Amino acid sequence: MAGSGDAGGSLTPVDFIQLQKFMEDSPLRVKDVIKEFRPGGGQSKYCSGEYIDLDGFCHFLETYLWNNSRDSCEQKDSCERKEFCKRLFHYFQHAEHNGSTKGEMPKGDGVFLRDVSCYFSVLEEAQPREKLEFTFKLYDADGNGLLDSSEVDRIITQMMRAADYLGWDVTELRPVLKDMMTAIDVDSSGTVSLEEWVKGGMNNVPLLVLLGLKMIEKDGQHMWRMKHFNKPTYCSVCTNMLLGLGKQGLCCICCAYIVHSQCANKKLEPCARTFVESKQEIGKARHDWIKADCNNSKCQVCFKKIKTLAGKRCVWCQEMRHDDCVVPGLPKCDCGPLKDHILPPWAIYAVSKEEDSCLLNVTPDGHILQIAQISDTHPLLVFVNPRSGGKQGERVLRKFQGLLNPRQVYNLSNGGPTPGLHFFRTLNQYRILVCGGDGTVGWLLDAIDRANLQVHPPVAVLPLGTGNDLARCLRWGGGYEGSDLRDILKYIEVSEVIPVDRWSIRVIPNDPQEAGDPVPQEIINNYFSIGVDASIAHRFHSMREKHPQRFNSRMKNKLWYFEFATSETISASCKKLNESLVIECCGRRLDLSGVTLEGIAVLNIPSIHGGSNLWGESKKPDGVSEVGQSEVITDPELLKAVTQDMSDKRFEVVGLEGAMEMGQIYTGLKRTGHRLAQASQITIRTSKPLPMQIDGEPWMQPPCTIHITHKYQANMLMAPATKPSGFFHLK
Repeated sequence: MAGSGDAGGSLTPVDFIQLQKFMEDSPLRVKDVIKEFRPGGGQSKYCSGEYIDLDGFCHFLETYLWNNSRDSCEQKDSCERKEFCKRLFHYFQHAEHNGSTKGEMPKGDGVFLRDVSCYFSVLEEAQPREKLEFTFKLYDADGNGLLDSSEVDRIITQMMRAADYLGWDVTELRPVLKDMMTAIDVDSSGTVSLEEWVKGGMNNVPLLVLLGLKMIEKDGQHMWRMKHFNKPTYCSVCTNMLLGLGKQGLCCICCAYIVHSQCANKKLEPCARTFVESKQEIGKARHDWIKADCNNSKCQVCFKKIKTLAGKRCVWCQEMRHDDCVVPGLPKCDCGPLKDHILPPWAIYAVSKEEDSCLLNVTPDGHILQIAQISDTHPLLVFVNPRSGGKQGERVLRKFQGLLNPRQVYNLSNGGPTPGLHFFRTLNQYRILVCGGDGTVGWLLDAIDRANLQVHPPVAVLPLGTGNDLARCLRWGGGYEGSDLRDILKYIEVSEVIPVDRWSIRVIPNDPQEAGDPVPQEIINNYFSIGVDASIAHRFHSMREKHPQRFNSRMKNKLWYFEFATSETISASCKKLNESLVIECCGRRLDLSGVTLEGIAVLNIPSIHGGSNLWGESKKPDGVSEVGQSEVITDPELLKAVTQDMSDKRFEVVGLEGAMEMGQIYTGLKRTGHRLAQASQITIRTSKPLPMQIDGEPWMQPPCTIHITHKYQANMLMAPATKPSGFFHLK
């Protein structure tokens, strides 16, 4: 692809990814912004009829992507945005002047505002029907409720441009869309109505996938996504090979059924069922066969090799058979290697509204679902935060939907944890896997606490993104790096349940009228801190909120954090912190006069700041007896032998001399911070505004009194001690 500054007018992949990131972060939709640039709108002066020049285009993007923040952003950021606007403008300008848009051409150096808006709408997060209605009304300039062939062609052109940058093989997609246009123009008048346009679009599978279809209407429908295949792959409908350099075909996320784009609108085999519609079918374990390329695997009936597309695979147990060897009846499906985790369809059944009035688990076609008891297995309830770890969360969500029953895999962006917890509430034994960062884990634990469940299931963690201190302590590592999720499921199966302390925190301002940031949460899972580390985190958080585009990768985040830590070392904004606060542990006041501190940390787990152990390892000094369980320990000699335990209903208090000492502990140049106490409750009184943070969520707090007390213990899953090196990265 051409470089960003060439005369060809192409976007680089980096530019396109940056555009998608800006759109994700923007609170506005293009349909709202375009109103401002039409006649009578506040920005209409930037348009000349249907055309918009470079200056107007830049104002359009400022309004749409950055909410008119150009005056408040830094000079460097403003220049970067201006250059980005120019590159995007030249891309649209080049595309319209090279003959890809037929009919009238934009005047002078302008571009069509409708084409720009149509392009953006294809990429936005919205339902396909909404996008189809918007694009129709966008090009229905005279408001007569009809689009002619040239207007339809302009819509298709913008869809092709978006699909091209999304990696689709557009040579296949354009004929599919052209055929759709021919089919919906039943009277051959050359025009289509809104009803015809929407009906045709909603029945065109490749178009729905391009427009971002995220939900199936009824059981048995495939959940499609475009995919690139690295090895020879064949269409399950026409049996021909999928060809092309980009994404050559559609693959069902749930059952892995594969078709060409042009074959997707033909009569297809249904996807595997995910539930049964009557109670009479509960417990009747039968296979769900789907046509598949069995790669010369042996048939489990006749034990002969299966030729390409001459066999079927069971979605649940993964058993493969020849077409002729698929005979209804015995043996029953046992869900294969993942049977301890899979929630099989014969354990999910439809009920009436009277049996479940909460209506939290209703399918789009109106079925209310419940789960029957399952013996000898531990179905896994999976929660995924798709925004964690960049696009990593979305990939993990898709993979689990294919490995397990999609009914047991929940996207936390759609209603949070409550629907999933309600769905599994009747089971006596099950496990939970939460995929995300420490904040996502805390969110789920809070939801479990509020749900008043009869059974408190143990929770495993698949760490996404950076930080992940709790996941490190539970041996799940510091970040998922794309390994086979089936291996992780095996580790969950042999993991150990341990109770992990959670703490309540109350922050009482000295002056209720004094303005301050809101306290981010009332529960501590990992740590609470005041001073130097909270100051760094607060600056990092503030900058990320202001300029999210600068924090779009793990490496960039670490570099920014290093920059803020360096500047904090120089400025020492929390110098002599011990003179600005008083600490009491179980009523015993700590003596802070002998040290100069810039930070105080209250630790529940032996990891902070993405892998630092501020308390350090403990060894029993010579001549010191074993330390017994005590409500509070402040003696320096006794503290040398105190070890951390996430389940002892105690926390540890550590003092930090500054950002430099934090770096030394992280890199191993220094073993510990200043051990101040181990206790079961603490009260801290501050006399001036100070930066604070709970589990990585920072805020600025005016003078206040802080109370931390034990709340309860959460059931967590500890991974087995021995795992292959390289499976996870700890730092």
